[in-house]
Amino acid sequence: TTAERGGERRCIVEGARHATPALIRFVRAPDGSVVPDIDERLPGRGLWVGARRDLIARAVAEKRFQRAARDSLRVSEDLADRVEALLVRKAIDTLGFARRAGRLVTGFEKTAAALRAGQGVMVLAARDGAADGSRKIGALARECPLAGALTADELGRAVGRDHVVHAALTRAPGGRPDGLAESLSVALGRLNGFRAISDG
Repeated sequence: TTAERGGERRCIVEGARHATPALIRFVRAPDGSVVPDIDERLPGRGLWVGARRDLIARAVAEKRFQRAARDSLRVSEDLADRVEALLVRKAIDTLGFARRAGRLVTGFEKTAAALRAGQGVMVLAARDGAADGSRKIGALARECPLAGALTADELGRAVGRDHVVHAALTRAPGGRPDGLAESLSVALGRLNGFRAISDG
Protein backbone atom coordinates (compact mmCIF):
# COMPACT_ATOMS: atom_id res chain seq x y z
CA THR A 1 0.00 0.00 0.00
CA THR A 2 1.05 3.60 -0.42
CA ALA A 3 1.72 5.81 2.58
CA GLU A 4 -1.15 7.58 4.24
CA ARG A 5 -0.92 11.25 3.29
CA GLY A 6 -2.67 14.20 4.91
CA GLY A 7 -5.38 14.17 7.55
CA GLU A 8 -4.87 13.01 11.13
CA ARG A 9 -3.22 9.95 12.62
CA ARG A 10 -3.00 8.50 16.11
CA CYS A 11 0.26 8.72 18.04
CA ILE A 12 1.09 5.21 19.25
CA VAL A 13 2.59 6.64 22.46
CA GLU A 14 0.07 9.28 23.59
CA GLY A 15 -2.98 7.77 21.93
CA ALA A 16 -4.16 11.20 20.75
CA ARG A 17 -4.85 12.08 17.13
CA HIS A 18 -2.83 14.85 15.47
CA ALA A 19 -2.43 16.32 12.00
CA THR A 20 0.35 14.44 10.21
CA PRO A 21 2.77 17.43 10.10
CA ALA A 22 3.02 17.11 13.91
CA LEU A 23 3.97 13.43 13.68
CA ILE A 24 6.77 11.21 12.39
CA ARG A 25 5.83 8.17 10.32
CA PHE A 26 7.65 4.86 10.78
CA VAL A 27 7.30 1.63 8.82
CA ARG A 28 8.45 -1.96 9.08
CA ALA A 29 11.37 -2.62 6.74
CA PRO A 30 11.66 -5.96 4.91
CA ASP A 31 14.25 -7.10 7.46
CA GLY A 32 11.83 -6.50 10.34
CA SER A 33 13.43 -3.28 11.58
CA VAL A 34 11.58 -0.03 12.25
CA VAL A 35 12.67 2.81 9.96
CA PRO A 36 11.65 6.49 9.93
CA ASP A 37 9.73 7.63 6.84
CA ILE A 38 10.22 11.39 6.94
CA ASP A 39 8.79 11.91 3.44
CA GLU A 40 5.79 9.63 4.10
CA ARG A 41 6.36 7.68 0.89
CA LEU A 42 7.49 4.22 1.96
CA PRO A 43 5.07 1.35 1.44
CA GLY A 44 3.44 -0.43 4.36
CA ARG A 45 1.32 0.44 7.34
CA GLY A 46 2.44 3.61 9.07
CA LEU A 47 3.23 3.74 12.79
CA TRP A 48 3.01 7.37 13.86
CA VAL A 49 4.71 9.08 16.80
CA GLY A 50 4.57 12.73 17.83
CA ALA A 51 7.52 14.75 16.54
CA ARG A 52 9.23 14.95 19.94
CA ARG A 53 12.36 13.27 21.19
CA ASP A 54 10.78 12.16 24.47
CA LEU A 55 7.90 10.44 22.67
CA ILE A 56 10.20 8.53 20.35
CA ALA A 57 12.36 7.51 23.31
CA ARG A 58 9.24 6.22 25.07
CA ALA A 59 8.15 4.34 21.96
CA VAL A 60 11.50 2.54 21.97
CA ALA A 61 11.71 1.91 25.74
CA GLU A 62 8.09 0.79 26.12
CA LYS A 63 8.06 -1.36 22.96
CA ARG A 64 5.21 0.70 21.49
CA PHE A 65 6.17 -0.14 17.92
CA GLN A 66 5.95 -3.87 18.59
CA ARG A 67 2.63 -3.50 20.40
CA ALA A 68 1.10 -1.32 17.67
CA ALA A 69 2.25 -3.62 14.88
CA ARG A 70 1.64 -6.84 16.85
CA ASP A 71 4.97 -8.01 15.58
CA SER A 72 8.43 -8.66 17.01
CA LEU A 73 10.04 -5.69 15.29
CA ARG A 74 13.67 -4.71 15.73
CA VAL A 75 14.00 -1.16 17.03
CA SER A 76 17.32 0.68 17.24
CA GLU A 77 18.19 2.25 20.60
CA ASP A 78 19.42 5.37 18.80
CA LEU A 79 16.19 5.83 16.83
CA ALA A 80 15.59 9.35 18.20
CA ASP A 81 19.08 10.45 17.11
CA ARG A 82 18.48 9.00 13.64
CA VAL A 83 15.20 10.86 13.35
CA GLU A 84 16.80 14.16 14.36
CA ALA A 85 19.55 13.71 11.77
CA LEU A 86 16.97 12.96 9.07
CA LEU A 87 14.89 16.01 10.02
CA VAL A 88 17.98 18.23 9.81
CA ARG A 89 18.88 16.72 6.43
CA LYS A 90 15.34 17.30 5.14
CA ALA A 91 15.37 20.95 6.23
CA ILE A 92 18.83 21.56 4.73
CA ASP A 93 17.87 19.90 1.45
CA THR A 94 14.68 21.97 1.22
CA LEU A 95 16.61 25.18 1.89
CA GLY A 96 19.16 24.19 -0.73
CA PHE A 97 16.35 23.77 -3.25
CA ALA A 98 15.00 27.21 -2.29
CA ARG A 99 18.45 28.73 -2.84
CA ARG A 100 18.76 27.15 -6.28
CA ALA A 101 15.27 28.44 -7.13
CA GLY A 102 16.40 31.97 -6.23
CA ARG A 103 14.04 32.16 -3.28
CA LEU A 104 16.44 32.26 -0.33
CA VAL A 105 18.27 35.35 0.88
CA THR A 106 20.87 35.19 3.65
CA GLY A 107 22.52 37.63 6.01
CA PHE A 108 20.91 40.17 8.32
CA GLU A 109 20.76 43.06 5.84
CA LYS A 110 19.34 41.08 2.92
CA THR A 111 16.86 39.32 5.18
CA ALA A 112 15.76 42.62 6.69
CA ALA A 113 15.43 44.19 3.21
CA ALA A 114 13.23 41.30 2.01
CA LEU A 115 11.00 41.69 5.06
CA ARG A 116 10.69 45.45 4.68
CA ALA A 117 9.69 44.92 1.04
CA GLY A 118 7.01 42.41 2.08
CA GLN A 119 8.74 39.61 0.15
CA GLY A 120 9.41 37.24 3.03
CA VAL A 121 7.17 34.24 3.68
CA MET A 122 9.38 32.64 6.35
CA VAL A 123 12.30 33.92 8.43
CA LEU A 124 15.06 31.68 9.74
CA ALA A 125 17.19 32.65 12.71
CA ALA A 126 19.97 30.36 13.93
CA ARG A 127 19.14 28.90 17.34
CA ASP A 128 22.70 29.64 18.47
CA GLY A 129 22.76 33.18 17.02
CA ALA A 130 22.86 36.37 19.10
CA ALA A 131 19.56 37.08 20.87
CA ASP A 132 19.70 40.76 19.91
CA GLY A 133 19.82 40.00 16.18
CA SER A 134 16.96 37.52 16.49
CA ARG A 135 14.84 40.12 18.28
CA LYS A 136 15.48 42.69 15.55
CA ILE A 137 14.61 40.23 12.79
CA GLY A 138 11.57 39.05 14.73
CA ALA A 139 10.33 42.64 15.00
CA LEU A 140 10.61 43.05 11.22
CA ALA A 141 8.96 39.69 10.53
CA ARG A 142 5.57 40.74 11.96
CA GLU A 143 3.13 38.21 10.45
CA CYS A 144 5.90 36.20 8.80
CA PRO A 145 6.64 32.88 10.59
CA LEU A 146 9.99 32.79 12.40
CA ALA A 147 11.79 29.42 12.54
CA GLY A 148 14.66 28.87 14.96
CA ALA A 149 15.19 25.12 14.68
CA LEU A 150 18.54 25.08 12.85
CA THR A 151 21.98 26.10 14.05
CA ALA A 152 24.17 28.61 12.20
CA ASP A 153 26.34 25.74 10.97
CA GLU A 154 23.30 23.84 9.64
CA LEU A 155 21.92 26.94 7.90
CA GLY A 156 25.36 27.47 6.40
CA ARG A 157 25.46 23.93 5.02
CA ALA A 158 22.25 24.66 3.09
CA VAL A 159 23.94 27.46 1.16
CA GLY A 160 27.55 26.25 1.04
CA ARG A 161 28.92 28.55 3.75
CA ASP A 162 30.46 28.01 7.16
CA HIS A 163 27.77 29.87 9.10
CA VAL A 164 24.50 31.66 8.37
CA VAL A 165 22.60 33.35 11.20
CA HIS A 166 19.66 34.94 9.35
CA ALA A 167 17.83 33.96 6.18
CA ALA A 168 14.44 34.41 4.57
CA LEU A 169 12.37 32.38 2.14
CA THR A 170 10.85 34.81 -0.38
CA ARG A 171 7.50 34.70 -2.12
CA ALA A 172 6.81 32.40 -5.04
CA PRO A 173 6.71 34.38 -8.30
CA GLY A 174 3.31 35.22 -9.71
CA GLY A 175 1.45 34.30 -6.56
CA ARG A 176 1.56 30.60 -7.42
CA PRO A 177 0.66 27.95 -4.78
CA ASP A 178 3.71 27.65 -2.56
CA GLY A 179 4.55 23.99 -2.03
CA LEU A 180 8.12 24.92 -1.15
CA ALA A 181 7.02 27.07 1.79
CA GLU A 182 4.68 24.30 2.95
CA SER A 183 7.40 21.65 2.76
CA LEU A 184 9.87 23.85 4.66
CA SER A 185 7.25 24.73 7.27
CA VAL A 186 6.55 21.05 7.97
CA ALA A 187 10.25 20.11 8.10
CA LEU A 188 11.21 22.95 10.46
CA GLY A 189 8.05 22.57 12.55
CA ARG A 190 8.85 18.93 13.25
CA LEU A 191 12.48 19.72 14.02
CA ASN A 192 11.55 22.62 16.29
CA GLY A 193 9.16 20.46 18.30
CA PHE A 194 11.74 17.71 18.42
CA ARG A 195 14.55 19.97 19.64
CA ALA A 196 12.41 21.94 22.07
CA ILE A 197 12.41 18.87 24.30
CA SER A 198 16.04 17.79 23.88
CA ASP A 199 17.48 21.29 24.16
CA GLY A 200 15.20 22.54 26.91
